[in-house]
Amino acid sequence: MRVLFLGDVVGKPGRRAVCAAVPRIVDRERVDLVIANCENVSGGAGVDTQSVSALLGAGVHVLTSGNHVWRNRETADLIVGESRLLRPANFPPAAPGRGWIAVETAAGTPVAVINLIGRVFMDSVDCPFRTAEALVAELTARTRSIIVDMHAEATSEKAAMGWFLAGKVSAVLGSHTHVQTADERLLPGGTAYITDVGMCGPIESVIGVKREQVIQRFVTRMPVKFDVASGPVLVQGALVDVDAESGRARRIQRVRETVDA
Repeated sequence: MRVLFLGDVVGKPGRRAVCAAVPRIVDRERVDLVIANCENVSGGAGVDTQSVSALLGAGVHVLTSGNHVWRNRETADLIVGESRLLRPANFPPAAPGRGWIAVETAAGTPVAVINLIGRVFMDSVDCPFRTAEALVAELTARTRSIIVDMHAEATSEKAAMGWFLAGKVSAVLGSHTHVQTADERLLPGGTAYITDVGMCGPIESVIGVKREQVIQRFVTRMPVKFDVASGPVLVQGALVDVDAESGRARRIQRVRETVDA
């Protein structure tokens, strides 16, 4: 079984690029399951109905998110009505939506996807490690194939989660920083790991935002409205090969393609 996980989709350019690239990558790489983090798909922060529908319609099977997911008012109703759109599982229980989903590939292979969010340099939420431990114990009865999106700022927290779940899940794939790291590897027990898969957003930017606006913010320390940049888009992510019976990852490789969007 082959899983494609795409990094944070940034605004309209990222959405268009992903919608164009997914069918091509799926066909070329024989992908069985596509997951994408969509927390920045609506104008650079948040999600909306149109964007979610477009991504799912293009062949993405599961959408994960993170700290920006609640930026739009419609999200609460949207995330309750669309089970394929996840919010981090370690948000307080009263938060709308859910943080995991169990799906089946076209071949009938069951796969669970867990969405977590870190706490270092982020908002205060429930412990991602205890949440992961409880969910993995529950989901293992359903399937051995479990993919985890660890949406976090600190590389140390992501690495710690990788080692914490080593041998217990198929993959721990980092998101949030929009910068693809070069540390993909297989951890003991067959868990694929990468600190950050990168983003699906404009290349000539600062993590997807118009670079002049970000520079102005750093130079002046004054509030500046951020807009999504334009131009060619970098579609980044990771491909993970998973043994369908054991749930162990056999290979992980980075994805990096340029798309005119």
